[in-house]
Amino acid sequence: MTKRTKVDRGNWIQTYTGRHFYPLYPLPEDICIEDIAHSLSNKCRFTGHCLSYYSVAQHSVLVSRNVPDEDKLWGLLHDASEAYLADLAKPIKILPEFKIFVTIENRIQKAVCERFGLPELQPETTHVADKRCLLAEKRDLTISVPESEWQIKHPGIVPFDDIIVPMLPVEAERFFLDEFKLLTRSIL
Repeated sequence: MTKRTKVDRGNWIQTYTGRHFYPLYPLPEDICIEDIAHSLSNKCRFTGHCLSYYSVAQHSVLVSRNVPDEDKLWGLLHDASEAYLADLAKPIKILPEFKIFVTIENRIQKAVCERFGLPELQPETTHVADKRCLLAEKRDLTISVPESEWQIKHPGIVPFDDIIVPMLPVEAERFFLDEFKLLTRSIL
């Protein structure tokens, strides 16, 4: 019997860059911006139920560009945990049966915050920009239904003015990485 030298962190996923990522026990050093950008650019918003492909990466950049300067990196990374899990639809995610999923998602987001030096608590400006982006996405990218029919309401929130034009995944990945580079002044 061989003795283990590493702490067993359970099951892992292999990321785009070839890293082992342990969703149940994420560490800040496991987080990689290239993995986040690649994964989010390949994940479609609305569980794929939009008129054309539209990525979580593009959504994240739009949120980032609609918050004050001090919150832009948080805006860009607000859905980063989805790079290591899934973009679970909000009406499902808020159900009590999915509490463990939200707990895991929060652990990963905490590791993202630690990795990039962000405060653990998401700024309110990012919450508002996320909702404004959602309303613009519903307006521009889904079959129109009255807001009164939505399961989750956003009273007092108005959509972004600009029309959203979806990008291909490869374009969205570059868009995301360019935004990260601009915000962090880092060389990728």
